[in-house]
Amino acid sequence: MKSIATQLFILMRSGSGRRNLLRLGRFLLFLAALVTLYSVLFHYIMEFEGRQYSWVTGYYWTLTVMSTLGFGDITFESDLGRIFSSIVLLSGIIFLLVLLPFTFLEFFYLPFMKARSEARAPHELHPKYHNHVILTSFDIVTRTLIKKLVQRGYHYVILIPNLNDALLLYEEGYRVMVGELDDHETYRKARADKALLVATTTNDMVNTNIVFTVREVAEHVPIVAIADSAASVDILELAGCNNVLLLADMMGRALARRVNDRDRLAHIIGEFGELLIAESTTRNTPLQGKTLRESRLRENLGITALGIWEQGEFTPAQADTKILPESVLVLAGLEQAIDQFNETYTLHQENNGLVIIIGGGRVGRAAARALAERGIDYRIIEQVPEEQGFLGKYVIGNAAELKILEKAGIQRCHNIIVTTHDDDNNIYLTLYCRRLRPNTKIISRATRESNIATLYRAGADFVMSYATLGANTILNLLDKSNVLMISEGLDVIRVKIPPRLVGQSIAQAQIREQTECTIVAIQHGGKTDFNLNIQAPMPDQAELIMLGTRAAEEKFRKKFKA
Repeated sequence: MKSIATQLFILMRSGSGRRNLLRLGRFLLFLAALVTLYSVLFHYIMEFEGRQYSWVTGYYWTLTVMSTLGFGDITFESDLGRIFSSIVLLSGIIFLLVLLPFTFLEFFYLPFMKARSEARAPHELHPKYHNHVILTSFDIVTRTLIKKLVQRGYHYVILIPNLNDALLLYEEGYRVMVGELDDHETYRKARADKALLVATTTNDMVNTNIVFTVREVAEHVPIVAIADSAASVDILELAGCNNVLLLADMMGRALARRVNDRDRLAHIIGEFGELLIAESTTRNTPLQGKTLRESRLRENLGITALGIWEQGEFTPAQADTKILPESVLVLAGLEQAIDQFNETYTLHQENNGLVIIIGGGRVGRAAARALAERGIDYRIIEQVPEEQGFLGKYVIGNAAELKILEKAGIQRCHNIIVTTHDDDNNIYLTLYCRRLRPNTKIISRATRESNIATLYRAGADFVMSYATLGANTILNLLDKSNVLMISEGLDVIRVKIPPRLVGQSIAQAQIREQTECTIVAIQHGGKTDFNLNIQAPMPDQAELIMLGTRAAEEKFRKKFKA
């Protein structure tokens, strides 16, 4: 009822709505007057025929005839009465069966449905709406970003030009507002000047128009845009964009970071301030076969084992966790500690083989450039090369053909990066390459989050999602770099110590046991403590740096109301 009352209020508030209701009211008054006139004439003609009926009967007869229900127990016997009945019948057809439905639809039902739609997909936010994130499209990046915004308690609104599209998103549970993206009034009504961030993820030209338009309304609001071309970065910044993300380039470099160096057992996959996150294989090393307690990595090297990857599954570190030949350790420490780890455990292999990159698009070329900077040889398999700068590194053909893979050197490569934008194609190629090289490390890109698990089942060692990378990067800019994506579904996060944990020790809190989040360090007073004393009380106004899956992070936030 509250919703209906709101919609009626919206209908009455508009000038056209009031005019429509007034027209409908006039028509209904005219119809009531006509029914009353016919009822009066009914009595006069019945008296002419020598019969008398009550006023209720007069109205009953009039409505029966006008609605074409037919004559029942009351009929006229004279020609005058039959002529009058015919007039009442014809006017009833016109006014009740034709004009009344049309008038009701035109002046009430359709405006009411429009008001109802506007209540669900408004053209303007409430004047008190503030500290929200404005999104200018609904795509794979913003869909993932919305999940993270909701998880962290941020408000958002998606601007949709088409009302029907907006209503469909509303039915799915999203907060929407209808408005043209190139109209500065849209951003004024969206309270852009009160927003925390505006994120635009369409194509470069539309993004430029949006940024320029937003700047007319909100001079200081931070704006983030995703760019397809490096040439668009300067233009977007000139239009007023604060941060331009070359997401394809970032994805390529992120995938390339998963490739092992020849002489470094542990390779860096992320940086969180001065804290480095690294991964290390353990096959044929002194660590193989030991438990994490027996490895004494913290005591001997000042390095923390956060967990272990095994066939795409991350397991938080436990003292009794055994390091198997196929295990990949996730490590955290300062640069000096990582270097010391490499000096202690590196096998100094003569050649780790080349890297095959399947797909020569923007992501594939960015991965190739990142590998070249590290001195790692590679070959790009692509049907139609797009950039002559990689001349000599291309193998032209379809990666689904064995002869093309053999020409690229699949029999001697130790890493394969699958970078195409088609998830179905990536799943197919991952499965194919896994069959050909069971022991080769396969790093794959996923465009949609829903295909991540399938890629792991197909044989990928690591999967990174375009959607998650984009969402996390935008969230970092909003959340002051409080999230670092280690791998798909595994993040390092910074969170203020909840009040209920202040004064408790790490051992008492049992955070890992209850939530599966692993504490990496504590930041307090501008200093970061990596050598944690699990018996020391956690201070007030400090932050925890933790590693965990999304499910673990959600458990932590719900359990401790963070």
